[in-house]
Amino acid sequence: MGENRTNGHPGAAGRAPAADQPIRNVVLVGHSGAGKTTLTESLALATGALTRAGRVQDGTTVSDYDDIEHRQQRSVQLSLVPLEHSGTRINLLDTPGYADFTGELRAGLRAADAALFVVPATDGIDGATRMLWEECAAVGMPRALVVTKLDAPQADFAATVELCRTAFGGDNPEAVLPLYLPLNHGPAGPDGAPRISGLLGLLSGSCFDYADGHRVEQAPDAELRGAAAEARDRLIEAVIAESEDEALMDRYLAGEEIDSKTLVDDLERAVARGAFHPVLASALPLDGSREGLGSVELLELVTAAFPAPAERPLPEATTPDGGSRPPLSCDADGPLAAEVVKTSGDPYVGRLSLVRVFSGTLHPDQPVHVSGHGLTDRGHQDHDVDERVGALSSPFGRTQRQVARAVAGDIVCVAKLARAQTGDTLSAPAEPLLVAAWSMPEPLLPVAVEAHSKTDEDKLSQGLAKLVAEDPALRLEQNPDTRQLVLWCLGEAHADLLLERLRTRYGVQVDPVPYLVPLRETFAGPARGRGRHVKQSGGHGQFAICEIEVEPLPTGAGFEFVDRIVGGSVPRQFIPSVEKGVRAQLARGVSAGYPVVDIRVSLVDGKAHSVDSSDAAFQTAGALALREAAAETGVRLLEPVAELGVLVADEYVGAVLSDLSGRRGRVQGTEPVGTGRTLVRAEVPELEIVRYAVDLRSLSHGAGDFTRSYVRHEPMPDAVAARTAPTPAH
Repeated sequence: MGENRTNGHPGAAGRAPAADQPIRNVVLVGHSGAGKTTLTESLALATGALTRAGRVQDGTTVSDYDDIEHRQQRSVQLSLVPLEHSGTRINLLDTPGYADFTGELRAGLRAADAALFVVPATDGIDGATRMLWEECAAVGMPRALVVTKLDAPQADFAATVELCRTAFGGDNPEAVLPLYLPLNHGPAGPDGAPRISGLLGLLSGSCFDYADGHRVEQAPDAELRGAAAEARDRLIEAVIAESEDEALMDRYLAGEEIDSKTLVDDLERAVARGAFHPVLASALPLDGSREGLGSVELLELVTAAFPAPAERPLPEATTPDGGSRPPLSCDADGPLAAEVVKTSGDPYVGRLSLVRVFSGTLHPDQPVHVSGHGLTDRGHQDHDVDERVGALSSPFGRTQRQVARAVAGDIVCVAKLARAQTGDTLSAPAEPLLVAAWSMPEPLLPVAVEAHSKTDEDKLSQGLAKLVAEDPALRLEQNPDTRQLVLWCLGEAHADLLLERLRTRYGVQVDPVPYLVPLRETFAGPARGRGRHVKQSGGHGQFAICEIEVEPLPTGAGFEFVDRIVGGSVPRQFIPSVEKGVRAQLARGVSAGYPVVDIRVSLVDGKAHSVDSSDAAFQTAGALALREAAAETGVRLLEPVAELGVLVADEYVGAVLSDLSGRRGRVQGTEPVGTGRTLVRAEVPELEIVRYAVDLRSLSHGAGDFTRSYVRHEPMPDAVAARTAPTPAH
């Protein structure tokens, strides 16, 4: 770093790496609009992968991944951009910044070995980005920061660095410091923004001037060195401390001048350990130049300081049945172990799987074993099948450049994996493996849908199966109580994207309908009912009479049927028929159409006919008796109650508590979690939290998260019951 190294070469992006070629897997993290995609294009331009800003030689843009993405004017999916710099292959993973697409971001974190957090100099840092930083810190992932939009009005590099130190430094803000200081030269641009045209390297002491459209190394004058002396001293002390080089610290404290190469080596060690997080600067290319300001410096940091795949721990692997096996190692000659981190449909080549190879080497037309991923609760069935991979390719926008192989540590696109889904493991058929699944966000926004037409209904199941295969953040539910087809999503934008893909990609149109919370009914008090089903219209008739007593039971007790017949008034063979009829009516409901629970039904008397009585007749009589009993005593609605665990920044706890109170919530307690965050536990009726995934995000400015779990059904207040949801269709 700090040296004017040779850039990559045009056309290098699609080449297969040599078995010994260095690889770096880097994920870009930042909120929507932070400038991740623009930064990606700037890096691609600097390496020669693009011939001019945003375009490869065939006219494809580096961000040209999905028509829906262009219509929504935001990144909605994980995108791989392969680059090459100084002989190192860089797999750059551009992730969506919008909270609704956290599943794509988690996939990027899984595939990467280091993270670049993109922070705009104009918008600050949102709560979701802070949470992701903590998530990366928990697994020890090396991180660096890039301050973008320095060419925008009101941009302030120094203020943004201080914000990063406060947000990400935790107990040690000295672990977050800039490597370069931006320099202003010449008049401001036409928009009034300062013209950032150079960088001063604090470790190397060199000045890199971009004023003429190309990076030129210069020696800074004495005045510039003096102005940066304090920042340089702070950086050197922090780097030496975080690299844990005690001998070098003793030399530095003794006043010895440390050469830049030694300092750079220590910097690389501290970054790779995940102990120091350098801050770099980035701005758009000047005057259509080939190099955006800071792009080369960033590439040098990635290739020199970020760890190679072999230097990062790999996920645990077992046999598909859960048996133990030796830990994986990033060895091209080892057993094949790869993971599908993303699945997408392409109208020309069919299903494409983005695969991270952890161990071994993957070749085109190679037979592989596909092991399922354990997300059956979301509609993703476990499976163990053998398949044959198709072509391997390296994507760049919509262009797929074929490669000869993918070695351990690399990321590649695989065609024609018909059964593999996101999260599945690819291994050798003779030695099948299952890689431990990564943490996926829980979809908590329900969207009920129904087919738009009979034609759509015929194609619906197939289209939904493809959506589920692509997106493990989606949970598909056929609710047995409300009979609704429900897509559980991460947010409104996620839901809109899924419905749009279903329509445009798979030709299935669905209509959203109001989501029905599964309510219950129970008896308000004891009651008696008489069911009389007598018909005689010539030929064999129908005759059944039964009398029942109904008692309400405690919440959660379920249903009990008691036979209290004496003297044979109802023949023994027809008593189960009465119970069957009662149970059928319980499922249909007796008032609002919701299932009836928590009652005891006792059969106390009845009459039968030696010829006309039958099983069907007594089933009907049992149902009629239950309905008559309900009319006598009245019915109460029961609503489901969920336990919420709401995790928010401390400053939003008051707002969350007030909001939960307005939702008829009962707060169970609060407890601190880590630094600056609080977990609020509460019980809230599910009717009040249908849209809580959206509302909490707004309430906490993106800094909140929550979990929910069903607790019980309990009586609904009369005022709420009067305006309850419509009766479910049966």
